[in-house]
Amino acid sequence: MAHSVKNGTPSTPRQVPERCAQCTDRAERLFCNLPDEAIERFDEIAMQISYPSRSIVFEEGQRAAGIFVVCSGQIKLAATSRDGRTMILKIAVPGDVLGLSATLNDQPYEVTAETLEPCQIRSVRRRDFLEFLSHYGDVSRHAAQVIAREYHEVFLDARRLALSGSAAGRLAQLLLDWARTSSCGKPELRFTMALTHEELANMAGTSRETVTRLLNQFERDELITRHGSSIVILRPAEMERMVG
Repeated sequence: MAHSVKNGTPSTPRQVPERCAQCTDRAERLFCNLPDEAIERFDEIAMQISYPSRSIVFEEGQRAAGIFVVCSGQIKLAATSRDGRTMILKIAVPGDVLGLSATLNDQPYEVTAETLEPCQIRSVRRRDFLEFLSHYGDVSRHAAQVIAREYHEVFLDARRLALSGSAAGRLAQLLLDWARTSSCGKPELRFTMALTHEELANMAGTSRETVTRLLNQFERDELITRHGSSIVILRPAEMERMVG
Protein backbone atom coordinates (compact mmCIF):
# COMPACT_ATOMS: atom_id res chain seq x y z
CA MET A 1 0.00 0.00 0.00
CA ALA A 2 1.33 3.46 -0.89
CA HIS A 3 2.30 5.77 1.93
CA SER A 4 1.17 9.33 1.33
CA VAL A 5 3.45 12.27 1.97
CA LYS A 6 0.31 14.26 2.70
CA ASN A 7 -0.55 14.76 6.36
CA GLY A 8 -4.13 13.55 5.90
CA THR A 9 -5.69 16.95 6.42
CA PRO A 10 -8.15 17.86 3.63
CA SER A 11 -6.85 20.79 1.64
CA THR A 12 -8.87 23.42 -0.14
CA PRO A 13 -7.95 25.17 -3.36
CA ARG A 14 -6.35 28.56 -3.02
CA GLN A 15 -8.82 31.19 -4.09
CA VAL A 16 -7.90 32.79 -7.38
CA PRO A 17 -9.33 35.98 -8.87
CA GLU A 18 -12.44 35.69 -11.01
CA ARG A 19 -10.53 37.20 -13.93
CA CYS A 20 -6.94 36.67 -15.07
CA ALA A 21 -6.54 40.43 -15.39
CA GLN A 22 -6.84 40.66 -11.59
CA CYS A 23 -4.20 38.01 -10.87
CA THR A 24 -1.18 39.40 -9.02
CA ASP A 25 0.92 36.35 -9.96
CA ARG A 26 0.47 36.82 -13.70
CA ALA A 27 3.78 38.62 -14.29
CA GLU A 28 5.73 35.66 -12.88
CA ARG A 29 4.10 33.06 -15.16
CA LEU A 30 5.39 32.53 -18.68
CA PHE A 31 2.13 32.08 -20.58
CA CYS A 32 -0.05 34.31 -18.39
CA ASN A 33 2.16 37.40 -18.63
CA LEU A 34 0.26 38.85 -21.60
CA PRO A 35 -0.55 42.44 -22.61
CA ASP A 36 -3.72 43.85 -21.05
CA GLU A 37 -5.75 43.66 -24.26
CA ALA A 38 -4.88 40.00 -24.79
CA ILE A 39 -5.55 39.02 -21.18
CA GLU A 40 -8.95 40.73 -21.30
CA ARG A 41 -9.83 38.67 -24.37
CA PHE A 42 -8.56 35.52 -22.65
CA ASP A 43 -10.93 36.22 -19.77
CA GLU A 44 -13.81 36.36 -22.25
CA ILE A 45 -13.09 32.96 -23.81
CA ALA A 46 -11.83 31.02 -20.76
CA MET A 47 -14.03 29.03 -18.41
CA GLN A 48 -12.97 28.58 -14.80
CA ILE A 49 -13.36 25.04 -13.44
CA SER A 50 -12.78 23.69 -9.94
CA TYR A 51 -11.63 20.09 -9.57
CA PRO A 52 -11.47 18.07 -6.35
CA SER A 53 -8.39 16.04 -5.46
CA ARG A 54 -7.65 12.96 -7.60
CA SER A 55 -9.91 14.02 -10.48
CA ILE A 56 -9.16 13.41 -14.16
CA VAL A 57 -8.89 16.63 -16.20
CA PHE A 58 -8.30 14.79 -19.49
CA GLU A 59 -7.09 11.35 -20.51
CA GLU A 60 -4.29 10.06 -22.72
CA GLY A 61 -5.65 9.29 -26.19
CA GLN A 62 -8.65 11.61 -25.82
CA ARG A 63 -9.10 14.00 -28.74
CA ALA A 64 -7.84 17.42 -27.72
CA ALA A 65 -10.76 19.71 -26.95
CA GLY A 66 -8.65 22.66 -25.86
CA ILE A 67 -6.03 23.90 -23.39
CA PHE A 68 -6.06 24.09 -19.61
CA VAL A 69 -4.17 26.72 -17.60
CA VAL A 70 -3.44 25.74 -13.99
CA CYS A 71 -4.41 28.54 -11.59
CA SER A 72 -3.96 26.71 -8.27
CA GLY A 73 -3.03 23.23 -7.10
CA GLN A 74 -0.85 20.48 -8.56
CA ILE A 75 -1.64 18.09 -11.41
CA LYS A 76 0.06 14.79 -12.24
CA LEU A 77 0.81 14.14 -15.91
CA ALA A 78 1.30 10.46 -16.67
CA ALA A 79 1.58 8.16 -19.70
CA THR A 80 0.72 4.45 -19.83
CA SER A 81 2.44 1.74 -21.86
CA ARG A 82 0.63 -1.02 -23.76
CA ASP A 83 1.32 -3.49 -20.96
CA GLY A 84 -0.29 -1.19 -18.40
CA ARG A 85 2.78 0.35 -16.81
CA THR A 86 2.44 4.02 -15.88
CA MET A 87 5.17 6.65 -15.89
CA ILE A 88 4.69 10.03 -14.21
CA LEU A 89 6.25 12.62 -16.50
CA LYS A 90 5.64 15.87 -14.67
CA ILE A 91 3.85 17.61 -11.83
CA ALA A 92 2.13 20.67 -13.27
CA VAL A 93 1.89 23.76 -11.06
CA PRO A 94 0.14 27.14 -11.30
CA GLY A 95 0.98 28.89 -14.55
CA ASP A 96 1.50 25.69 -16.53
CA VAL A 97 -0.48 25.17 -19.74
CA LEU A 98 -1.77 21.64 -20.32
CA GLY A 99 -2.72 20.13 -23.66
CA LEU A 100 -1.03 22.85 -25.70
CA SER A 101 0.85 20.63 -28.17
CA ALA A 102 -2.13 18.33 -28.77
CA THR A 103 -4.45 21.31 -29.25
CA LEU A 104 -2.17 23.02 -31.75
CA ASN A 105 -1.63 19.80 -33.72
CA ASP A 106 -5.26 18.62 -33.48
CA GLN A 107 -4.01 15.37 -31.99
CA PRO A 108 -5.08 13.28 -28.97
CA TYR A 109 -3.69 14.28 -25.59
CA GLU A 110 -0.33 12.57 -25.02
CA VAL A 111 -0.84 12.14 -21.28
CA THR A 112 -3.48 11.78 -18.59
CA ALA A 113 -3.83 14.78 -16.28
CA GLU A 114 -4.98 13.99 -12.73
CA THR A 115 -5.27 16.47 -9.88
CA LEU A 116 -3.21 15.72 -6.77
CA GLU A 117 -5.14 18.22 -4.65
CA PRO A 118 -8.10 20.55 -5.18
CA CYS A 119 -7.31 22.68 -8.24
CA GLN A 120 -8.70 25.65 -10.09
CA ILE A 121 -8.13 25.65 -13.83
CA ARG A 122 -9.09 27.86 -16.75
CA SER A 123 -10.08 26.00 -19.89
CA VAL A 124 -10.30 27.35 -23.45
CA ARG A 125 -11.89 25.43 -26.32
CA ARG A 126 -9.59 24.60 -29.23
CA ARG A 127 -11.43 26.74 -31.79
CA ASP A 128 -11.44 29.78 -29.51
CA PHE A 129 -7.78 29.30 -28.61
CA LEU A 130 -6.64 29.07 -32.24
CA GLU A 131 -8.55 32.25 -33.04
CA PHE A 132 -6.98 33.88 -29.98
CA LEU A 133 -3.50 32.96 -31.25
CA SER A 134 -4.18 34.37 -34.71
CA HIS A 135 -5.20 37.76 -33.30
CA TYR A 136 -2.38 38.33 -30.80
CA GLY A 137 1.25 37.87 -31.77
CA ASP A 138 2.37 37.99 -28.14
CA VAL A 139 0.19 34.97 -27.37
CA SER A 140 1.79 32.97 -30.18
CA ARG A 141 5.24 33.90 -28.90
CA HIS A 142 4.37 32.89 -25.35
CA ALA A 143 2.89 29.60 -26.55
CA ALA A 144 6.10 28.86 -28.46
CA GLN A 145 8.13 29.62 -25.33
CA VAL A 146 5.96 27.23 -23.30
CA ILE A 147 6.56 24.42 -25.80
CA ALA A 148 10.30 25.16 -25.85
CA ARG A 149 10.43 25.03 -22.05
CA GLU A 150 8.54 21.72 -22.04
CA TYR A 151 11.09 20.27 -24.47
CA HIS A 152 13.92 21.44 -22.22
CA GLU A 153 12.27 19.88 -19.16
CA VAL A 154 11.84 16.56 -20.97
CA PHE A 155 15.53 16.62 -21.87
CA LEU A 156 16.55 17.33 -18.27
CA ASP A 157 14.29 14.56 -16.97
CA ALA A 158 15.73 12.06 -19.43
CA ARG A 159 19.25 13.08 -18.45
CA ARG A 160 18.41 12.75 -14.75
CA LEU A 161 17.14 9.21 -15.17
CA ALA A 162 19.92 8.12 -17.52
CA LEU A 163 22.99 9.73 -15.95
CA SER A 164 22.35 9.87 -12.22
CA GLY A 165 23.99 6.76 -10.86
CA SER A 166 22.07 6.47 -7.60
CA ALA A 167 18.47 6.51 -6.42
CA ALA A 168 19.50 9.08 -3.80
CA GLY A 169 20.79 11.40 -6.51
CA ARG A 170 17.65 11.07 -8.60
CA LEU A 171 15.39 11.73 -5.62
CA ALA A 172 17.52 14.67 -4.49
CA GLN A 173 17.26 16.22 -7.96
CA LEU A 174 13.47 15.93 -7.94
CA LEU A 175 13.19 17.56 -4.52
CA LEU A 176 15.55 20.37 -5.52
CA ASP A 177 13.69 21.04 -8.77
CA TRP A 178 10.29 21.25 -7.06
CA ALA A 179 11.61 23.41 -4.23
CA ARG A 180 13.21 25.91 -6.63
CA THR A 181 10.06 26.10 -8.74
CA SER A 182 7.90 26.74 -5.67
CA SER A 183 10.25 29.25 -4.08
CA CYS A 184 9.99 31.68 -7.04
CA GLY A 185 13.44 33.08 -6.25
CA LYS A 186 12.94 33.30 -2.48
CA PRO A 187 15.81 32.05 -0.30
CA GLU A 188 13.77 29.39 1.52
CA LEU A 189 13.39 26.24 -0.58
CA ARG A 190 9.97 25.05 0.57
CA PHE A 191 7.29 23.15 -1.34
CA THR A 192 4.20 21.02 -0.79
CA MET A 193 4.57 17.35 -1.70
CA ALA A 194 1.26 15.88 -2.86
CA LEU A 195 2.65 12.64 -4.30
CA THR A 196 2.52 9.31 -2.52
CA HIS A 197 5.82 7.53 -1.92
CA GLU A 198 4.88 5.10 -4.70
CA GLU A 199 4.30 7.95 -7.17
CA LEU A 200 7.54 9.60 -6.10
CA ALA A 201 9.35 6.30 -6.68
CA ASN A 202 7.86 6.16 -10.17
CA MET A 203 9.39 9.53 -11.03
CA ALA A 204 12.75 8.70 -9.44
CA GLY A 205 13.03 5.33 -11.15
CA THR A 206 13.23 3.33 -7.93
CA SER A 207 11.01 1.48 -5.42
CA ARG A 208 8.58 2.82 -2.85
CA GLU A 209 10.60 1.25 -0.05
CA THR A 210 13.75 3.01 -1.27
CA VAL A 211 11.99 6.38 -1.39
CA THR A 212 10.70 5.96 2.16
CA ARG A 213 14.16 4.98 3.38
CA LEU A 214 15.88 7.86 1.57
CA LEU A 215 13.44 10.51 2.79
CA ASN A 216 13.96 9.32 6.35
CA GLN A 217 17.73 9.35 5.79
CA PHE A 218 17.63 12.86 4.30
CA GLU A 219 15.76 14.03 7.38
CA ARG A 220 18.14 12.31 9.82
CA ASP A 221 21.08 13.91 8.00
CA GLU A 222 19.32 17.30 8.29
CA LEU A 223 19.25 17.77 4.53
CA ILE A 224 15.48 18.32 4.64
CA THR A 225 12.78 18.87 7.21
CA ARG A 226 9.18 17.72 6.86
CA HIS A 227 6.02 19.11 8.46
CA GLY A 228 3.03 17.21 7.14
CA SER A 229 3.04 17.69 3.38
CA SER A 230 5.53 20.58 3.53
CA ILE A 231 9.20 19.89 2.76
CA VAL A 232 12.03 22.38 3.25
CA ILE A 233 15.46 21.84 1.71
CA LEU A 234 17.94 22.79 4.43
CA ARG A 235 21.27 22.10 2.70
CA PRO A 236 20.81 22.33 -1.08
CA ALA A 237 24.56 22.35 -1.80
CA GLU A 238 25.01 18.92 -0.21
CA MET A 239 22.01 17.57 -2.10
CA GLU A 240 23.50 18.91 -5.34
CA ARG A 241 26.64 16.89 -4.65
CA MET A 242 24.50 13.77 -4.35
CA VAL A 243 23.14 14.42 -7.84
CA GLY A 244 26.63 14.46 -9.35
